[in-house]
Amino acid sequence: MISVCIAAYNGEKYIKEQLDSILCQLSAEDEIIISDDNSTDKTVEIIESFADKRIKLLHHKKEKNNYTGTLKTCFLVGRNAINALKHASGDYIFLADQDDVWLERKVETLVQHLENYDLVISDCIITDENLKELYASHFKLFGYPSGSLLQTIYKTKFLGCCLAFNRFLLDKTLKYPSEPVMHDVWIGLLACKYGKIKVEKQPFLLYRRHFSNASSSIEKNRNSLIFKLVYRFLLLKAIVKYICTNKKN
Repeated sequence: MISVCIAAYNGEKYIKEQLDSILCQLSAEDEIIISDDNSTDKTVEIIESFADKRIKLLHHKKEKNNYTGTLKTCFLVGRNAINALKHASGDYIFLADQDDVWLERKVETLVQHLENYDLVISDCIITDENLKELYASHFKLFGYPSGSLLQTIYKTKFLGCCLAFNRFLLDKTLKYPSEPVMHDVWIGLLACKYGKIKVEKQPFLLYRRHFSNASSSIEKNRNSLIFKLVYRFLLLKAIVKYICTNKKN
């Protein structure tokens, strides 16, 4: 069984196209779990219009926090995604963004890899909001993911919408840190420490970039040096605390 987990928020413009591209690759026994973070547009209405039993809609209640700026975004997005992951029943878990489009054979190919690996990350084609290609390969633009913990903390290459993993890694992921870290970076760190990683060089996703993306754009990272240092410190703190707490695992 496959679980596709989506963190949604005000995604009315693109979410139907994304769901269409996913549903056609799933069997009747699979599921799409969408955690909606109190959208104020027609996102929920569009999701419900599918009337597909494979789609399970959750209404996520934002957790109170004292963070501001990008750290607040990391906190909220990460916990919305984890809310979806908590309800995943599948043997294999795929992450998906609300505004991308899956390419053919994504599920089939990545599931084959997951028979031998704990996590698979595939390449993607970067597009504009109209799905016009901007860059043919995210890997060639930003570099290939590494199995190194320190390198992942320094500059992560684990892009959430391109990840698929097994329940072994999911169980570890759900022991989520209190720090405001993004879920895809956290999953990548755990895979580096405990899992076996497969890098699939073929793109299986149209990675849509537009002004309202929650994740970083393809432009140069404009976060301040202070933020970058603080965020990396929080990542290091979170993974060290996890390793020390779970030494027997």
